[in-house]
Amino acid sequence: MSVPVFEEVEPAADCGCPGCAQRRRDLALGLPVRAGGPPSAHGARRALVLVTAAGVVLGGGAGAAGAAATGVTDATGVTGGGGVLTGPAPDTPQGDRGPLHGGAPGPGSSPSPVAAPTTGQVSVQTLRRTTRAEIINRAKTWVTESVPYSMERYWSDGYRQDCSGYISMAWNLRSNEWTGSLDRFADRIDRTDLQPGDILLFHNPANPTRGSHVTIFGGWTDYTHTAYTAYEQTKPRARKQATPLAYWENSDRYLAYRYKGVAGGSTGSGSPGTDTVPGAGGAGTPFPGTAMFGPGANNAYVTQLGKLLVARGGKNFYAQGPGPRWGEADRRATQAFQQAQGWKGAAADGMPGPRTWALLVSGQGRDIGGSSGSGGSSATATGFPGRGYFRPGQSNAYVEKLGKQLVKRGFGGHYVSGPGPRWTEADRRNVEAFQRAQGWRGAAADGYPGPETWRRLFR
Repeated sequence: MSVPVFEEVEPAADCGCPGCAQRRRDLALGLPVRAGGPPSAHGARRALVLVTAAGVVLGGGAGAAGAAATGVTDATGVTGGGGVLTGPAPDTPQGDRGPLHGGAPGPGSSPSPVAAPTTGQVSVQTLRRTTRAEIINRAKTWVTESVPYSMERYWSDGYRQDCSGYISMAWNLRSNEWTGSLDRFADRIDRTDLQPGDILLFHNPANPTRGSHVTIFGGWTDYTHTAYTAYEQTKPRARKQATPLAYWENSDRYLAYRYKGVAGGSTGSGSPGTDTVPGAGGAGTPFPGTAMFGPGANNAYVTQLGKLLVARGGKNFYAQGPGPRWGEADRRATQAFQQAQGWKGAAADGMPGPRTWALLVSGQGRDIGGSSGSGGSSATATGFPGRGYFRPGQSNAYVEKLGKQLVKRGFGGHYVSGPGPRWTEADRRNVEAFQRAQGWRGAAADGYPGPETWRRLFR
């Protein structure tokens, strides 16, 4: 077979020097014109290179490339799950800007006629609104499904299977972007302000195929803030892994950005250090997402969780607080509440999920240490007004009603006078006596009525 004339300028397939290895890799990837690659007229050359060099680049011939592609694994040795720090990072070439593949809509939304401009900042009015929890949950779908890395293929949702396509998917954008355009959909922030759903982006304008990469910030791994949980699309597949701040290589060149369409403004989940949860009304607060809890989390939802756990018998786990910064006390108290529901294994790992949150904010389920919380039919105990009515300083008709029923049932021995509408130590001790009569001990017999105490008392 005759050899094409351009074959004489191709790198030797068996040469292991860094220059030839890199050139084979660049040719096999088909660099776009913007990065100095061949124009479309050279398609024949690219096709030939893909056939002759792919085996070298993707097989065992290019040792450096192979090591880069497989050198980062999780704790079990399988890339794609939760991981440990094990650099260096693999190469992450990417495709161009483009529409969603096949006209597929973004997750959870229908297509829109409004297209993002190719230059300049994108107006927030043209963006799909989303929450931090939704961003993280979308990011998790590719990790769960082990979506393989590719700069040419598209997943079933229409997004390109490279690092920038992954962010486009997680942010629910209307198009496939690349590292040179993602910043148009976001606001630059300081690294100290990072919150789950933000990104860390490095774009190399001199040669976008060399080092350019982007990851999703999933939360700090611990109080030192030197590493974070990164969700990223990289070789060989999507993964979630503990990663040094900002990234393994070119770390000082990664910039932090926040998607303009995040619901709730710049913080999205309440200001750290406050007890105010935007749009929350106590028992009606929807689950904010798992990204709001765990090592490194610092927000008002952590405070709210702690207070709910204290009210359900978790006071002994806290030496002080609860407060907005996640700590071991929060994890242990959450785990104790989960175990009180009879859950085991991963269902009682100390990390709140939608089910744990729903039981806490509604006052349902079993309390820590016993069954004085609402369990089974007691979850709908008629007339129980809520735990907040029976605390020091409270004065209301429910306290008096409780006291009179205690007397009626033979548990009024600690009253010197009354009972009356103001909650006193006598009320607490009488309730405790009633609870102990049910066979409850510890936190289940703390003297503060829950739905089950109320149900048994008035049945």
